[in-house]
Amino acid sequence: MTLSYSHAHQQGSGTTEVVAVLVAITDHTARVLTVDQGKLLPNGPLMPLHRSLQAGVRQWVEEQTQQPLGYLEQLYTFVDTNRRNIDGHALVYVSYLGLVQETQLQALQSKALWRDWYDYFPWENHLDGMPNIIMDFIVPALLDWANSAPDSIAQQRRRQRIRLCWGVDTELLDSAQDKNTYHQSSTTNGYDWVSEHVLLRYEMLYEAGLIPESSNYQPQKLPKNWAQIIGTPMYYDHRRVIATAISRLRAKIEYRPLIFGLMPDIFTLSQLQQSVEALSGVRLHKQNFRRLLDSQNLVTETGQSSSAQRGRPAKLYRFCHDIELQSLLMDSKLPKRK
Repeated sequence: MTLSYSHAHQQGSGTTEVVAVLVAITDHTARVLTVDQGKLLPNGPLMPLHRSLQAGVRQWVEEQTQQPLGYLEQLYTFVDTNRRNIDGHALVYVSYLGLVQETQLQALQSKALWRDWYDYFPWENHLDGMPNIIMDFIVPALLDWANSAPDSIAQQRRRQRIRLCWGVDTELLDSAQDKNTYHQSSTTNGYDWVSEHVLLRYEMLYEAGLIPESSNYQPQKLPKNWAQIIGTPMYYDHRRVIATAISRLRAKIEYRPLIFGLMPDIFTLSQLQQSVEALSGVRLHKQNFRRLLDSQNLVTETGQSSSAQRGRPAKLYRFCHDIELQSLLMDSKLPKRK
């Protein structure tokens, strides 16, 4: 079963669509803007009246969601061979990544919905440690897929990919008496979770036929509750587009100040760290994070404090305006997880 269905724009003669991944952080939660009850990203055909691709994506986003756009950058170009125009040509869609600050969020009058991006990728949320679904369901299913390869070389390559993408030692997993033994032992074997490998993990699940978007998806061969644990599916390849956007953001926040486009004008250092953690999906070391901010002169005190209901009021900060000089930041990286 595939979740690609007939779309109003598909019947035209054009071959190019624009798709937008609009990201915001609200209450320390990373969210994406969706339409069609969360099954699609804002999208539409590139029309002759659009003077550029960016003008096209801005028009379709504002028409479908009434959400004004700020920062916008081109993300990737995809070819959807499952969708064709009236002339039989495959559709190409150009994706864009946009950032919206909390203060710019508004009650949308359209049917657009802001959705937690971990609704679509529950295995990517490691804020409370590795999700149980990885070891209980995903890795065992991927090992079955690896073992189904036609020869031993192909099986070995698939298992190596599982190790690299999912941060698990599959040989140790096979020999472990139980999952607790595995978790205790795996920390010394050099297989780490790499947060920016979001797209690689999604592509593997797609290739293995473990998500509804895949043409190889066979739910009757999977656990009964598989549809509930593998995340919300989307029409076309739009979940792949979000995976690409998350990979881009997670990679970039290690060396560029993209988080600034998602924060309000004034914030506490705890709010800033929690927002970065929401994007990366992992906890950061508090003292290392603050040393980084100090050493790079990224923020400055406002002289004000928050009106905290509990404990001491926290100092309020804002970003230094000169941080937009990217040459000063190309070598700075965020501290890794605890």
